[in-house]
Amino acid sequence: MHLYHGTFIDAPAQDELRVRKDHYLLVEEGVIKAVFHYVPEKYATLPVTTLAGTFCIPGLVDLHLHASQLALCGINMDLELLPWLQSYIFPEEARFASEEYADQLYAHFSNALLKSPTARACIFATIHSKATLLLMDKLEKSGLITYVGKVNMNQNAIPELEEDDRAARDTRAFIEAAVEKYQHTLPIITPRFVPSCTKELLSVLGELAEEYDLPVQSHISENKREIAWVKELLFPQASCYGAVYASFGLFGGKRKTVMAHAVHCTEAEIDLIRERGVYLAHCADSNINLASGIAPIQRYLKEGLRVGIGTDIAGGSQLSMFRAVCDTIRVSKLLAERMDDTSVIVTFPEAFHAATKTGGSFFGKVGIFDEGYEFDALSINDDTLIIGSPGTFEQRVERVFYLGNNEAIVSKFVGGKQLF
Repeated sequence: MHLYHGTFIDAPAQDELRVRKDHYLLVEEGVIKAVFHYVPEKYATLPVTTLAGTFCIPGLVDLHLHASQLALCGINMDLELLPWLQSYIFPEEARFASEEYADQLYAHFSNALLKSPTARACIFATIHSKATLLLMDKLEKSGLITYVGKVNMNQNAIPELEEDDRAARDTRAFIEAAVEKYQHTLPIITPRFVPSCTKELLSVLGELAEEYDLPVQSHISENKREIAWVKELLFPQASCYGAVYASFGLFGGKRKTVMAHAVHCTEAEIDLIRERGVYLAHCADSNINLASGIAPIQRYLKEGLRVGIGTDIAGGSQLSMFRAVCDTIRVSKLLAERMDDTSVIVTFPEAFHAATKTGGSFFGKVGIFDEGYEFDALSINDDTLIIGSPGTFEQRVERVFYLGNNEAIVSKFVGGKQLF
């Protein structure tokens, strides 16, 4: 057992920023066993680490990003989703057939993610099993806790990325290699999105998810042209986009599932998401860059949907979850202006809660500093951001998100392990 001393700030509820100044966390095997304002006598001989910096927040959870797209961050933002994929993303992902290229790019990605505010993440790789395992090797060494998916797609791409009947076999082999090899880096079933997968492939992926008891990640209702493609041409019999996944056992229920975007969900789809407990990864920066629209996140929160946040690089231009949280708030204000309705604005505590406790729950008891939760923490020094009065701790946390960068992070803990 070990004691950690500091000021701990988290969001146990959507409307609450909780500040516990000068407290102690008792941590055993990576899990918080108790929280004290002073050290009880029976623990007085335990080692104590006073966390460097000014205050601590939970490590942030990125529920959606594409490791293979790191090289394209901040460029080629001149198209909508579907032509952007065909013109830029698919050719870039095809390069990961080269293990040398994959090794180089994934080394950069893993290092950047380690230095970022992210403690845990759900990550897309590419169709290439060997390259995906290279990525998992590097993430495992980093100490971060992640789900990583070998992407599946066998239609409507470029020839180099359209898998044939090898898709099911390669995915099975990838799963078996991953579950045997890693402790903190876990496989996740990953159909790219409905347009890229035939019925046969979706069926096989549902079977593999069931056989190996794996979670699922994909995209849903991101772009109006994509939605029309699914509804009018590919699956006209489906009641909504999400129903396509559901028909193959890839949409919540007993299968833990995270779907990115949900910008243009129908009423039937919202009901299905709620009923099946599907997590949504809100990716505000990406939705702006690719002209997809603004998801009604405040409505989803009020209706009890599980909303987390994702950077979605390279649709999103930055790997920072600080930025992703702020973008969530910013775009909700744009939606409020368009609708002339301020009730749709997402507050900072709500966005912070989504990026910590809600996103963290995809991984278990993660995201707040309470008994029974895993100890994920960022120790923050905000000295360089302060001009004049420091402000309240609540204000200081918000300022770190809006003005801070990786240099504000003094130390990082994931599952009780200090990564730096």
